Amino acid sequence: MADDAGVQTTEPPVTGPTGLVAPCYNADGELTGEVELPVSVFGVTPHLAVMHQALVRQLANARQGTASTKTRSTVRGGGAKPYRQKGLGRARHGSTRAPSMVGGARALGPHPRDYRQRMPRKMRRLALRSALSVKAAEGKVAVLEGIALEQPRTRTMAELLYRVGEGNSALLVLPAPSDVVARSVANLPWAKTLLAYNLNLHDIFTHERLVILRDAVELIAETFAAQEATA
Repeated sequence: MADDAGVQTTEPPVTGPTGLVAPCYNADGELTGEVELPVSVFGVTPHLAVMHQALVRQLANARQGTASTKTRSTVRGGGAKPYRQKGLGRARHGSTRAPSMVGGARALGPHPRDYRQRMPRKMRRLALRSALSVKAAEGKVAVLEGIALEQPRTRTMAELLYRVGEGNSALLVLPAPSDVVARSVANLPWAKTLLAYNLNLHDIFTHERLVILRDAVELIAETFAAQEATA
């Protein structure tokens, strides 16, 4: 949302009598009420610098780092001088495998390397809580009571997520693996399933709406509470 000066501002989170709340939907996609979200996870002050660092780390760690090019010492051939030094009016070359020659080596090309970045655990947790808090503050978190599917049904799942996600791209967060749900969402390019303990910044910010099953909300809160207790 932009104010009169054109500056982007964040809308205050929707709050209830005891804290943050999110709309709750049943298995048919009908609005049934509101669910309270744990303030310790969805109500923290977002730390933009930490979120940026965590996202850069995630993307860097996903790189394989296997790109490789050959230098002059590894390119095969080129032992003979291609033509005589003088008399032809051409540039002087001692090998056909020089970087300036067609079929030659590559100068300053990439070589296998490790792109991995390290980040303290507390900072990673803060980044994830900040991302969830941003979604909650923007009113883009919805809670789903459950999913009533006995076998994969892409059309049924698309209609459900369309109602709950208000027609936007949706990230469906599950408390436990479900092959039926995963196969129902697999053919939807604008939706994705993710387990609660696999939440990450890239998936959160590449989907407009965050649709969390009610059991997953409790699992997320318990996981963060356990992590803070052991920190």
